[in-house]
Amino acid sequence: MEKIEHPIPPLYNEASKILILGSFPSVKSREGRFFYHHPQNRFWKVLAAVLHQPEPQTIGEKQAFLLGNHIAVWDVIASCTIEGSSDSSIRDVTPNDLSVILSHAHISQIFCNGGTSYNYYKKYQEPATNIPAIRLPSTSPANAAWTLPKLTDAWSSILPWLDETGTARQE
Repeated sequence: MEKIEHPIPPLYNEASKILILGSFPSVKSREGRFFYHHPQNRFWKVLAAVLHQPEPQTIGEKQAFLLGNHIAVWDVIASCTIEGSSDSSIRDVTPNDLSVILSHAHISQIFCNGGTSYNYYKKYQEPATNIPAIRLPSTSPANAAWTLPKLTDAWSSILPWLDETGTARQE
């Protein structure tokens, strides 16, 4: 196995209020050069349900959806050795430098999409950022025990950080 570099730049702007961190892009995401690109990953379905908005389809729609809702997205790992898309096979980790985002956006809360991102964040980034992260259940298809309604309910915990009224809903 060779060390793989993260191919996707962070997505954020000055208006981003929360940062959602994954572990490392899947094979499909690396090929598509965008976050949560595998059609079975429920990230986009969950966020759309939480925010009561249509699910974005294209990369451009996904970028606009995230930025329009004040959500920054990146991963905790900058490079690693990995077999396919298996988080359990991750070795030789080099963490991403989150100051790239944190120095330009007013991030009030960091969320981790699943246990792997949470554990690596706690190990590598939290000592530098001094921002405790909230672990959310993984939207990966490998996390089959969590149904879409259960994921949506759990991920609703992001809402209080999105704006002054506690929601980013457009009903």
